[in-house]
Amino acid sequence: MAVLGIQGVASGTGGSDGEEVSPYSARAREKGPVEGEVHKLALKPKGRGEAVLSQQDTEPFGLLGVSWTDPEAEVKGRIEARTRDADSGKWSKWVVLEQAESGLDGKRPGLRGATEPVWVGPSDGAEVRVTGGGALPAGMELNLVDPGAGAAKAKKNNELGLGPAAFSLPAVDPAPTTPGPESTAPRPDVVSRVQWGADESLNDEGPVYLPGGKIKAVFVHHTAASAPYECSESAAIVRGLHVYHVKTNGWRDLGYNFLVDKCGTVFEGRQGGVDQPVQGAHTYGWNAESTSVSVLGDYTNTGASAAALEGISKVAAYKLGQYDGDMNGTATLTAGATQKNYAGTSFTAGQQYQFKSLSGHRDGFNTECPGHQLYPQLDTVRTSGPAAQLKIASVNGATAAPGATLPSGAALTVDWTTSTATGRLAKFELLVDGEATAVTDGAGRKATAVVTDGKHEVRVRATAANGKVSTSLAVTVEADVKGAKFVPLTPKRLMDTREGLGVRKGPVGSGEVVTLPVAAATGGTPTAVVLNVTATNPTQPSFVSVFPSGTTRSSASNLNFTPGKTIPNLVVVPVINGSVSFYNNQGTVDLIADITGYFTSTGDGATQTNFGPKRLMDTRTGTGVPAAPVAAGGVVTLPVAGVDGVPATGVKAVVLNVTATNPTQPSFVSVYPSGTTRSSASNLNFTPGQTIPNLVVVPVVDGKVSFYNNQGTVDLIADITGYFSDSDAGATHANFGPKRLMDTRTGTGVRKGPVTGGSVVTLPVAGIGGVPAAGIKAVVLNVTATNPTEASFVSVFPSGTTRTSASNLNFTPGLTIPNLVVVPVVDGKVSFYNNSGSVDLIADITGYFS
Repeated sequence: MAVLGIQGVASGTGGSDGEEVSPYSARAREKGPVEGEVHKLALKPKGRGEAVLSQQDTEPFGLLGVSWTDPEAEVKGRIEARTRDADSGKWSKWVVLEQAESGLDGKRPGLRGATEPVWVGPSDGAEVRVTGGGALPAGMELNLVDPGAGAAKAKKNNELGLGPAAFSLPAVDPAPTTPGPESTAPRPDVVSRVQWGADESLNDEGPVYLPGGKIKAVFVHHTAASAPYECSESAAIVRGLHVYHVKTNGWRDLGYNFLVDKCGTVFEGRQGGVDQPVQGAHTYGWNAESTSVSVLGDYTNTGASAAALEGISKVAAYKLGQYDGDMNGTATLTAGATQKNYAGTSFTAGQQYQFKSLSGHRDGFNTECPGHQLYPQLDTVRTSGPAAQLKIASVNGATAAPGATLPSGAALTVDWTTSTATGRLAKFELLVDGEATAVTDGAGRKATAVVTDGKHEVRVRATAANGKVSTSLAVTVEADVKGAKFVPLTPKRLMDTREGLGVRKGPVGSGEVVTLPVAAATGGTPTAVVLNVTATNPTQPSFVSVFPSGTTRSSASNLNFTPGKTIPNLVVVPVINGSVSFYNNQGTVDLIADITGYFTSTGDGATQTNFGPKRLMDTRTGTGVPAAPVAAGGVVTLPVAGVDGVPATGVKAVVLNVTATNPTQPSFVSVYPSGTTRSSASNLNFTPGQTIPNLVVVPVVDGKVSFYNNQGTVDLIADITGYFSDSDAGATHANFGPKRLMDTRTGTGVRKGPVTGGSVVTLPVAGIGGVPAAGIKAVVLNVTATNPTEASFVSVFPSGTTRTSASNLNFTPGLTIPNLVVVPVVDGKVSFYNNSGSVDLIADITGYFS
């Protein structure tokens, strides 16, 4: 594909200060509107259907055309012109001027017949000849447009005025007060009329809008320039066309709706608003249902640049996306005139005809435009856009339409459609309140997510294989999700892939998912379950995500581990269809899951009170229990009811962050209700020298909690972060995650970079990621520490309060450790403190209490 000229400045407004500015390239942002000037030179009739304008010096100009008095008259012969370059003094080759259709802008007083204008570049001499026709129309003249300097005159031969003339009144882009329709495709960057220096004094009639208010097709044109141009001159070319269309043709304004130069810069054409269905004067007989984009240059013998084609694509996708169109589809248009097109197809006024939604000028009118080389390139443009006609079809099985409000429960299932072939699509994302909550591949047409109580804006975003993005119009869902109360359960093992308990026997492979039924184990109707999940025997560094079965897994993780490590973590996961799914990223790993309780919005349950963290137990110092490691097979029992702010009665469960440190042998610790028989479930698994934390939600039966160590000796620490009770004053639970809120590796949520020793990062949570802006008592976060440089700990605490000595994560260099944290919210934010060295922190929200 050949590209004319030298690539210049793509802004279309000239170079920056200190750079040479091309003739006619007004710095519109600095100077405002630029007054163009038309010089008229009469042609001399010679008889026998011939006329001439002899070779002569002229005022400076850059664009030309020939016009005549009677707009209905037709020149039968051939009109040609040539020009003299203002810099070199050389004369160009003869250029054929194509006659334009005079009725493009309707029947108007002052209309003239004319040729299409041609950009010839900075010139100061001209010659015209008309040959081979019958009787010529009266008043034939050459119109020379100086688009850049207005009243500037040649000071001497071959010297052009470069300075644009600024008006005393600033130009204003006229536009309706009501915004145009939202598009599924992004609005391209557009150089506005103010920016390219439109002389709005030429446009005193105001814009006209499509009679039906809907754009069905886009017609592509070229401007038939005969001279190469630099992109720094593009604004001047657009100004020249504007002046010619108004002062020579007698139209109300520039005919094209949009223009694109070879650098891909898009210019606003006819006034009335980029986002509006403005009726242009571009394709005779079809203007009432279409818009247009014209490429600067002549593409008869040379194809348009890739940048120009991309500019066409962006404009067409945006404008058709406003009206549920597809530029790779078809449109039915009603002919406004009886005529034939370039291929000889006949049209009859008032009858309907099918067009490609992206068509060339020649498809609707007898012209070579948009050029023999650009026209076939439109096939490539048609398939270059984002997903088209993307729309939500149904919500929870109910038919949806843009702007509709539909009911929902906690589970939100959305179906969508698109006219774009699956092979051209990469992925879809379900957006709830602007956040991606589910992702499918290009073949997906359905996704399920979890939403909280209240209204939510729902959209679907598509990414095409070429990387381009489109977004459906919004549907509102009004979710009725009651706050859930907690029902504690005696810890019970539900899943163990080593034994085939709950799921098939065998490690979970790379990229594999196993799904565990959980509803029956609760004996109720759970909205979420609380599971202690342990990863053991991993063969590679990996992570495990636990997510509601039937929904699309997000990027959030619950356990991160390396070969040879056994890592536990508490998980609170929504229940959609009675099951929970477990995904392993790579290698193989055995997974164990012990249930400790569930949340329900029906029936009885406990509310949550969060007030920690406070240290209740430390076997190293004798806090809460005797000062001594817990021996093999030993049990220590910690009083919790009536201790350190916990009520003496009515407590159903406590939330403890338990840390095992100084272990002498590989072992596990089980935390269980005192006064009950310990089950086989474990809460912490560790090896000698490890320090491992884990959040534990444990029922309270007799006011105490017991801790069992299997073998060797180990020190245990327990920090309370809250409790569940039968009090009506407590908070209820909403679970909707997991969603990633913070990642210091990428700068998500907080500033980018590791958290250094002794420093704090603070994460906004209220009003973020689906969390309400007010009424939040605590958030549930899965926090992961990775890339630590020293042995250290991290404390997560309410922003606006003083940090206590309690810790949430303990780690050593090179370790990646996750832990669930339930942290109060005081001022809408949560703070993270790192004790020493540096560490990256990740936080995924799984729910909140309110």
